[in-house]
Amino acid sequence: MKVFGICASPRNNTTYHVLNYALEKLNHDGFETEMFTCHGKDLKPCMHCDYCLENKKCIINDDMAEVYHNLLSSDGIILASPVQSGSISSNLSVIMDRTRALEAVDYNILRGKIGMSIVVGGDRIGGQDFAHLSNISYFMIHGIIPVSGGPFGSNLGASFWSNDSLEDIKKDSYGFDSLNRTLFEFENFLNKYI
Repeated sequence: MKVFGICASPRNNTTYHVLNYALEKLNHDGFETEMFTCHGKDLKPCMHCDYCLENKKCIINDDMAEVYHNLLSSDGIILASPVQSGSISSNLSVIMDRTRALEAVDYNILRGKIGMSIVVGGDRIGGQDFAHLSNISYFMIHGIIPVSGGPFGSNLGASFWSNDSLEDIKKDSYGFDSLNRTLFEFENFLNKYI
């Protein structure tokens, strides 16, 4: 089974670190993994022009082609975002909006895949839950089954406090506990439903 992780950070720092940890663990457990990082990529916003409805593809030619390919070929999807202005990054928002072009091809194209959320905030309570809810809403809208780490500390997904420092996030044991709980459930869902 394949898991596709999207690192929605513009910097490839703390969010990249925790997503890479998750993908390495999944890889070790026998899953094929692929990561797309938004750092340095050309990702234009959706114009909502409806070109995709008639032509079954997006009119914009940019790095979303790689995202489309991996979304289609994956069984599990991990959305990893830094908290920006109390929610997901603008990069992830672009990716979410542009997924509309896939549903123009087939309304059920992503239905039944398993989804997981990772969020990194500069503060311990820096908007992580709001960002998780954006990711979970995206999953639900597209028929992707959202998975959390359960009701004890990982209610919506894996939540980290980076203190805006790579060294500090490496010491966030609570964050890594939430990630490990969420990965455990994510793997269970993949093995049971895919």
